[in-house]
Amino acid sequence: MTPTEKIWHNGRFVNWDDAKIHVLSHVVSYGTSVFEGIRCYATPAGPAVFRLPEHVRRMIDSGRIYRMDMGYTREQLMEAMLELVRVNKLRSCYLRPIALRGYGEIGVNPLKNPVDVYIACWEWGKYLGEEALANGVDVCVSSWTRIAPNTLPALAKAGANYMNSQLIKMEALLNGFSEGIALDASGYVSEGSGENIFVVRDGKIHTPPLGASVLPGITRDTVLKLAAERGIPIVETLIPREMLYVADEVFFSGTAAEITPIRSVDRIQVGEGRRGPIAEALQADFFGIIEGTKPDRHGWLTQVHVPQPSGVGD
Repeated sequence: MTPTEKIWHNGRFVNWDDAKIHVLSHVVSYGTSVFEGIRCYATPAGPAVFRLPEHVRRMIDSGRIYRMDMGYTREQLMEAMLELVRVNKLRSCYLRPIALRGYGEIGVNPLKNPVDVYIACWEWGKYLGEEALANGVDVCVSSWTRIAPNTLPALAKAGANYMNSQLIKMEALLNGFSEGIALDASGYVSEGSGENIFVVRDGKIHTPPLGASVLPGITRDTVLKLAAERGIPIVETLIPREMLYVADEVFFSGTAAEITPIRSVDRIQVGEGRRGPIAEALQADFFGIIEGTKPDRHGWLTQVHVPQPSGVGD
């Protein structure tokens, strides 16, 4: 990670190295945080944040589930993120807003601890590698089950949930795979450690429903909308594990992973063993919008509007 100059903390900008918490902050012992991962892309019109209102809404929703009042409106948080990109003079970056229970009392009860809000940004490339977007990645079905309903809420993007994700990711990497796919508590396909999943069979896209312990991904929603525009049939349904082995295509979606094809599952080749036509078409639409070669017909990009140097355009 390459540090940037400033991080936003509770309404003011602090130096990167000064954005610190106490070791006895509630979040350290109990994992009490909610966060987002948001991409800012370099477009012909300047840096632009992808689906900013939807990300901020999900973060506030995550906080509501955990009774964390952030003290800021959606509009204030969105403007803080745009200003942070401007302050750090970045053309493209990854944004990480996080709300956490800070220093106050120790014990399971979080309610007397303050809620601190931080926003950081830095340059970050392709999560699963540049080559993965074209050639796909090799994945496994994890031995770790996704969090079960009524244990930890999967609809919240909470730090504690990612202890489960870490187990899935580490197991996959140590066994020679790029990523793991977790099953839900009933044995149906859920999601990757940090990605939603899509399975293509006979020209139809299948994806697990939210009830299968999946995060309501912003990029997942983007894929569903782009596929519908192309007239590709979409089914949100429970997916048995073995469907991964007989699929024509399988691919991930996520803010970090964007749209990444899967070329093998448990060392069984998926389709032709490379990116399939549906994933390729959706990538073309997705990257076309964020790169400015296709119109942003949904209004998904929020321009940062970097101030011009004095004298420019006079």
